[in-house]
Amino acid sequence: MSVKVNDSCIACGACESICDAVFSIADKAEVNESAVADNMDCVKEAASACPVSAIEVE
Repeated sequence: MSVKVNDSCIACGACESICDAVFSIADKAEVNESAVADNMDCVKEAASACPVSAIEVE
């Protein structure tokens, strides 16, 4: 699976609070690709919770 954060990210921190193993906030959310496979449940939850739908899971 591939996880990306698009340019609509507002760095609200919702993804990081749900799945801090994968997401961290700098200017916008950043993805720790090496942690995605082991954390798909919280990645999907974070994507659903994103207020601007910035997380793309493919």
